[in-house]
Amino acid sequence: MSPPPGLFPPLFPEGREPLPPDWTDEERQNYATNQKVSKYFGFAMESCVTKTVMAGVVGTGVGAAFSLMGATFSYEAAYGTHTQQTTKAWFRDQGQKMWRTGRSFGKVGALYSGTECVIESYRAKNDIYNPIAAGFLSGAILARNSGPTAALGGGVAFAIFSAGIELFLHRETHED
Repeated sequence: MSPPPGLFPPLFPEGREPLPPDWTDEERQNYATNQKVSKYFGFAMESCVTKTVMAGVVGTGVGAAFSLMGATFSYEAAYGTHTQQTTKAWFRDQGQKMWRTGRSFGKVGALYSGTECVIESYRAKNDIYNPIAAGFLSGAILARNSGPTAALGGGVAFAIFSAGIELFLHRETHED
């Protein structure tokens, strides 16, 4: 049984741990560079701006993929009856639909992720209340142009959806 973390101070300062004696100078230099890159990458991944941008980019890709998948089911032209012009028009139309759907998914993902990150940073806690609050605020913001009743309904619906997803993911990861 190991002692609880923080009970004993580290033997060496962070980044100054001894390296294997058979390493060459080049291997030591690569190790030091990798440690620095890992440290900066870790700081970047903790940034709300980075999380928001990543959620927006991933949301755009997922939305475009969903749109493309839906387009494959909606193609109604019979085999052999399409021309090069109709094929070009179909691809152009599907590209525009993919962009619109992807952009919508990206906006929702970025809004939700950014809101959740700000709430988590403000509360300094990582619990189920962050995604629920972020879902409520995101849903209300997305429905704000339809009036206060719709904003309240959108907030409640998105909060319930966020809670369901969070509970599902929490159950999946802690089912040992």
